Amino acid sequence: MEWFTASGYWLSRLVLQRALAVVYLVAFLSAALQFRALIGARGMLPVPRFVAYVPLRRSPSVFHLHYSDRFFAAWAWGGALLSAAVVVGAADAVPLWASMLMWLALWALYLSIVNVGQTWYGFGWESLLLEAGFLAVFLGNARTDPPVLVLWLMRWLLFRVEFGAGLIKLRGDPCWRNLTCLYFHHETQPMPGPLSWFFHRLPRPLHRVETAANHVAQLVVPLGLFVPQPVASVAAGVIICTQLWLVASGNFSWLNWLTIVLALAAVDGQALADVFSVAHHTPLGPAPLWYEAVVLAVTVLVLVLSWWPARNLLSPHQRMNVSFNAFHLVNTYGAFGSVNRSRHEVIVEGTDEETLTEETVWKEYGFKGKPGDPRRLSRQYAPYHLRLDWLMWFAGISPAYAREWFGPFVERLLTGDPATLRLLRHNPFPAAPPTHVRARLYLYRFTTWRELRETGAWWHRTFEREYLPPTRLARR
Repeated sequence: MEWFTASGYWLSRLVLQRALAVVYLVAFLSAALQFRALIGARGMLPVPRFVAYVPLRRSPSVFHLHYSDRFFAAWAWGGALLSAAVVVGAADAVPLWASMLMWLALWALYLSIVNVGQTWYGFGWESLLLEAGFLAVFLGNARTDPPVLVLWLMRWLLFRVEFGAGLIKLRGDPCWRNLTCLYFHHETQPMPGPLSWFFHRLPRPLHRVETAANHVAQLVVPLGLFVPQPVASVAAGVIICTQLWLVASGNFSWLNWLTIVLALAAVDGQALADVFSVAHHTPLGPAPLWYEAVVLAVTVLVLVLSWWPARNLLSPHQRMNVSFNAFHLVNTYGAFGSVNRSRHEVIVEGTDEETLTEETVWKEYGFKGKPGDPRRLSRQYAPYHLRLDWLMWFAGISPAYAREWFGPFVERLLTGDPATLRLLRHNPFPAAPPTHVRARLYLYRFTTWRELRETGAWWHRTFEREYLPPTRLARR
């Protein structure tokens, strides 16, 4: 079938696949380096306990068959090694069927992790990576030109990401409609970056322009993805620029980077090659018949599964970041349907004193990404995902969001659990665990230009209330 492939997208496919493999690599590294404290056998939400009451059909995962921390580590590091191999071109150096098996293995490896990750993996970008990774299985390799249908399926995925996020904003918080949400967002977002203070201090008219531009980028521009070239490439370029703006203004794990990767499916690869003076690609021969049949079958599957997210997009009760099946295929997406007007941070402290008095000295634990020390400028961690820091933001919104894991977290601080302490930037008790741990809720706001000059502090914080009273381990 002559229409089946599009040789002009060879460079777009090449960059897309290598970049997607980088995102996979980051995701597997995040899992390998953090799992013991979060979902390990002695973690806050242990996998063995989860698989004991959640059946395999609801959360397909190899860890239903066997779990040990050593096995999980081997699984995650194996995924990282396979991702690295794909990054350097291994999937293009093997036959087409072997390349597809490599991409399928990446998807299956990460699916097994996400499906037992529980609250720690309850983010939309987990499903987005799995859906994009599944489509990449059928995108081909250097042995065949990119299949048109898979490129269109990736555009459909990108459309749902952007258009869904735009609709959830219009239907949600009124500040999106009156263009005032960015008066607050840069300050109250889950994990600010090093430039977030400066974004917040932009003049308010510019914040209104930012908001209006966001609506255009998410509600109008995505329609251009389905228009012939060069309009589709221009639409993809606008989306990429918008996502880079978000990368600069905050830490959203790999959400923005993965959206950029998906936008490459709409970029005319031949035009891209001309821009970068890359030699023109010679069209390859017809794709194997079995490959065409597989791609057609997958296209039909995606179209059938698209009924649920399409219906959700049209619904006045739109839900965001929902998977309609246990394999995280063809999901619905969205972000920031509501924006917090103020920022509350849970500050965790400990003491090594046996008897508590009004003069007791409490020492603060430091987190890697979330705000704590007012004088510390936020760091850039994305696309790496600091899972504990993100959930601490939710804990500041409401204790209900932390009911499952906050108690176990405090218990591990009291026992000096090494895996948990490795998730932190600063442990004030390196010699021995504290006798007591408490948590306090503070109202945080960015300082003004004048306050920054006078104090050197990026944040101003005000104590509001006790979050967790002083707690110690039960005596035996």
